[in-house]
Amino acid sequence: MASKLYVGGLPYSTTDDELKKLFDVFGAVESAVVITDRDSGRSKGFGFVEFSTKEEADAAIKELDGSDVGGRRVTVNHARPKEDRGPRGGGFDRPRY
Repeated sequence: MASKLYVGGLPYSTTDDELKKLFDVFGAVESAVVITDRDSGRSKGFGFVEFSTKEEADAAIKELDGSDVGGRRVTVNHARPKEDRGPRGGGFDRPRY
């Protein structure tokens, strides 16, 4: 079963490939994505890495959480499930009083 990790505190210059290489030593990385701002395309300083097994993910957390990457201290932990934030769209679906 796949295990997804949250990686925070990344240098803003980090690319998807660099993130993947950082975690490759711990096992088979299924995906590595740095989250970017939709308008500017600039990194938001965090990303997600998905491993094929929980054991590989746990090893990565043990070794990389709190470590220095590019001069910044990174946070690595299991990602929480994405929350449903409900409808969005400028308030047109709000009740009118």
